[in-house]
Amino acid sequence: MLNIAKIKNGIVIDHIRAGQGIKVFNWLGLDKTPHTVAFVVNATSSVMGRKDIIKIDNTIAINFDVLGLIDPNITVNIIEEERICEKIALELPKRVENVLICKNPRCITSTESYIPQVFHIENPELRTYRCEYCDEIQSVGDFFR
Repeated sequence: MLNIAKIKNGIVIDHIRAGQGIKVFNWLGLDKTPHTVAFVVNATSSVMGRKDIIKIDNTIAINFDVLGLIDPNITVNIIEEERICEKIALELPKRVENVLICKNPRCITSTESYIPQVFHIENPELRTYRCEYCDEIQSVGDFFR
């Protein structure tokens, strides 16, 4: 069994669908962080079968909407003094801003860079979002490959 030491203060991103952890790791830019990071792939899970886990030995700013887009089943544990002080269950966000990019070349966001890219959930089961300006439908799977 793999043994990774406890962290005193930091963040544990848990219940990441197996194979999706690299997307979280890359989105957070953890390859460039000065903090110690443990990235566990395919850990045994009694609930999920297999899962990925990321442990960060410090607190960092995290956009929970983005994590919810990548995998809405993720839980984020905030660790203080080696104990979980807060557990955040993520979900698929209803609205996202400046995360997804509209593919419609005629959309106002394609020509006017100052306008934020705003999307609203269209179909939670299919994980599709609708552009607020032109109604173009975008799949989250297209963005996070």
